[in-house]
Parts: sequence; structure tokens; C-alpha cells
Amino acid sequence: MLVIGDEILSGRTQDTNTSYIARYLGTFGVDLAEARVVPDVHEEIIAALNALRARYDYVITTGGIGPTHDDITADAVAGAFGVELYEHPEIMQMLRARWGEPNAARRRMARVPVGGELVKNPVQGPPGFTIGNVFTLAGVPVIMRGMLEDVGPRLKGGKVTIARTVRVEGSGEGQIAEPLEALAKAHPDLSLGSYPFFGPEGYGSNLVIRGRDAGEVAATVDELIAALDAAGVAKAFEVAGT
Repeated sequence: MLVIGDEILSGRTQDTNTSYIARYLGTFGVDLAEARVVPDVHEEIIAALNALRARYDYVITTGGIGPTHDDITADAVAGAFGVELYEHPEIMQMLRARWGEPNAARRRMARVPVGGELVKNPVQGPPGFTIGNVFTLAGVPVIMRGMLEDVGPRLKGGKVTIARTVRVEGSGEGQIAEPLEALAKAHPDLSLGSYPFFGPEGYGSNLVIRGRDAGEVAATVDELIAALDAAGVAKAFEVAGT
């Protein structure tokens, strides 16, 4: 995933799209492997995009496809693929239906790289686009989520990842580290992570087991609880519905 925008790097806007996209892709058996944030700088967007699209099956970009001068994502995507931009007739028709003859700023939103296809926008405004293995979406969360509904079915995914959580209360990571590491080594196809919490009601950690084999995940949950018990952890239990 490539998040584009000075407003994200400055802290003026909080990025909520990354977590949403990661969860959404998981339902299609697609893992979000990397997320980068780059400024509104043409050369930096191109460099990041070329690196990501060469390494991964798909790249989703968010941000920078609006009508203002700093919305340069379309220019950068076209530059990365070595093609020109053109005003897509379908988008121009949408703009004219809404505003009459669009001004220069609005026409910027109609530009699509040659060879690109549209990504539907069921919320408001013009669609996004896709070219090669890159999907270019809006940065506004509600609009991005609408566009994502058109992206998901186009992806070739694998088995859906299953996640289950064992909650430990009243014990720190120093006590749970050894049994957790031993299980991680015994199950290399699984991902085991520790996410500590602290609060007025106490402290502990949520131990998350992720994998694509439901049987192995379930068995590892039982093994982990037994290992924690043997290590003297007083309270460890699976969280229902995880």
C-alpha cells in the first residue's frame, strides 16, 4: 500500500485507510505486506510506486486524485508506467452531468493513464483507476471504502487468514516470552505476536495466533494455554470471537 500526501506526514490528517484496507483484503485471502507513506513529490511517488509494484502482486495507492495543484498521483502513476494521461470520456460525462462544462480544476479529476481502467466510485465524485497491478483510490476514507468494493473482487487471493487471541492477565511479557518463542519455532507457518496492554484494571498481553490452517491454529491455541500454565502464568484464556 502506498499512502500519498503531505497532510499524513505532517500529522494534520490521521491515516485510517491502512488498517481498513488490511482487514478488507484479509477477507479475500490477500495479505497487506508493506505500507509506505510518501509526500506530494512527483519523483518520490514514482520511486516508491516502482519499487512496490515490482515486489508485490498488487499495489493500492490512496490520496492525491482530487482537483487541486497538489493532487499529482495520476501524473506520478502515468510517469511510473511511462504513459501519457488523457481525459477519460466517461468521467468527463459524469462531470458535465453534475456541473455543466467543468473548469480546469475539475477536469484534472478526469485524467487517467493511457491503458488504465476505471475503479467504480459509488459514493461521490469521479472514479479511481487501475493500471497494471496498481489500483489508485481516493484518500477520503468513506470514498476510498466505496472504491475498494470494486477492487476486492478483482484480486486473486488465497486461503483466508484465521486469527485467534489468547489473553493473559496479570503477567508481563518477560514471563510469557519463552513459551511464546518456543511455539513460534515449533509452528513456522504461523504468526504469533504479543500485544501488551496497561490500564486502570491491570496489565497483561493479547497473544495473537494467525494462520491459514484452521486446525493448526486451534491446536496451537491449546498448546499455548498449556505452555503458559506450565510457566506459572496464572490467568490465560482464549478470547471468544477472535
